[in-house]
Amino acid sequence: MQRKLTMTLDDRAYKGLHTVVGRGRISRFIESLIRPHVVGKDLELAYRQMAQDEAREAEALAWEEGALGDVADEAR
Repeated sequence: MQRKLTMTLDDRAYKGLHTVVGRGRISRFIESLIRPHVVGKDLELAYRQMAQDEAREAEALAWEEGALGDVADEAR
């Protein structure tokens, strides 16, 4: 979902955006500048980085196998 935002800029900054970035591209340009500062990390990237941590993955696997063993021993 997208939201509309009203901003107040100095006249020179506004003209500079039109000159450098171009009409119709300003919103995308500003969003690309602020996104890294206000939006959390990309989840897919974060999961990939966690999967590359071999020690963490080994610990998670051991925990998972231990938990499955506990469930298998439960009475039905």
